[in-house]
Amino acid sequence: MNKRFIFRATLLLGALGTLTACGTWSNAQSIPSTTVALSTTTTLVETGISASGQRSGPSAQASQLKLLDLGFWLADPNGKFDDTTTQAVMAFQKYFQLRPTGSINAATAYLLERMSIPARAMTIEGNLAEVDKSRQLLFLVQDGITTYVMNASTGDDRSYEEPDANTPGVVIKGTAVTPVGTFKIDRERPDGWWIGDLGQIYRPKYFSGGVAIHGSMSVPAYPSSHGCVRVTTKAMDFIWDNDILPRGTQVLVYGEIS
Repeated sequence: MNKRFIFRATLLLGALGTLTACGTWSNAQSIPSTTVALSTTTTLVETGISASGQRSGPSAQASQLKLLDLGFWLADPNGKFDDTTTQAVMAFQKYFQLRPTGSINAATAYLLERMSIPARAMTIEGNLAEVDKSRQLLFLVQDGITTYVMNASTGDDRSYEEPDANTPGVVIKGTAVTPVGTFKIDRERPDGWWIGDLGQIYRPKYFSGGVAIHGSMSVPAYPSSHGCVRVTTKAMDFIWDNDILPRGTQVLVYGEIS
């Protein structure tokens, strides 16, 4: 049996075995009886990392801070479970081979609370972007250090036949493949949305012909593009605002979609 599967299964079973009914983690064998005065209202305030789903609050903020510590990008650790937090949770789940729901369930909370080593790309030198097609992740590497990991969506390897958005009456046929190999960002469009032949793209950075890393309003947990590497518009703004992928930056694409 695959050792990675055994490790993951052990963690999941451990997680399910130690989650109490209140959604907090405990090693206690028993709970002493307590008399509690009844009240008309009951407020549950979750603190620390817990299986809090996609609820905002102190537990969400604890999870956000830990995700950032581990290298999974999100916009603001303010306790609000926004779309960038959902994306960061999905990236974390993909990295550790959990089901990428974007919601903090028991297994996700268990691992998130216990992991201490930041996520790492394969590359250990230079400045580049790594696209892992197998896990659908984008790694940003600066000076050999993986600075951020983002959820991504690449081409789904399916054939398509769609109208050319820029040339009325013309139909484009092709296969939605994100090419594997080593490339460089050779052109870019810095401002807002652009109408590509196959639809709108946000602030693209091209690295192989018409294939680019770009922002999108739809970045699911699975491959869904025509071949480009999709990230959220907020993630793309972050990349541009911090000059992370200037022209000439190497882009390494590897892996296969399942």
